[in-house]
Amino acid sequence: MLTSLSKSLRVNLSKVVLLLIVSGLVLLGALPGYLSGGKWRWTAPPEVKVLSELRSLKKEGLNISGWQTIEKKNVQIGDHKWMYQELQDASQTKASVLFYPQARSIDQPQVEWTDLEGSQGWKTDSYRQIQIDSITVEFHRAWTQNQTYAVMRWYAWANGGHPAPMQWFISDRLAQWQNQRAAWVAVSVILPIEPLEDIEPHRSRLEPLVQTVQSTLTNQVLRSN
Repeated sequence: MLTSLSKSLRVNLSKVVLLLIVSGLVLLGALPGYLSGGKWRWTAPPEVKVLSELRSLKKEGLNISGWQTIEKKNVQIGDHKWMYQELQDASQTKASVLFYPQARSIDQPQVEWTDLEGSQGWKTDSYRQIQIDSITVEFHRAWTQNQTYAVMRWYAWANGGHPAPMQWFISDRLAQWQNQRAAWVAVSVILPIEPLEDIEPHRSRLEPLVQTVQSTLTNQVLRSN
């Protein structure tokens, strides 16, 4: 009984600590704007300065070094349109990238991954998070009756990336201290593999593409100065 009580106290304490951290971050984002302009930051956050670049990404896609775009188009996923690009490298390896850029300054990442999986009718497993340079990506397997994929996905912003919306929230609140924003793009990199094949051997093929996509987004889309 004492052991159960101790575990319960630890869980509740963790929840309280997390709540305090989130509350503190909200205040961190809001206080500078309130002090300088008389408005709480959450009611009037700074505008995202790269909205035109984000719109261009959704319309034109991205030139990705080392890969040829053999098809690109807008596809409807959930309630939103994404940019889909099918790629091929010099070894004839094919992959695809899906981008959903932030559309308005008030937009926050929310259910992009759920929408994507649902629209494709994927079953998924083998989830893990891995670090690639300055970003964390979610690496998992997805499949239908006809095809299996190794997938890496994350929300990209100028100074990093992570698959969890909360990590973007933290970065955005910190950016607001400097009257800036963490503009974001949902990215999913998809590699076709053999039916129900283990994804780990394909990690080394996906990581360089992820690095290139992130650096290109940072330099051409997400960076405002």
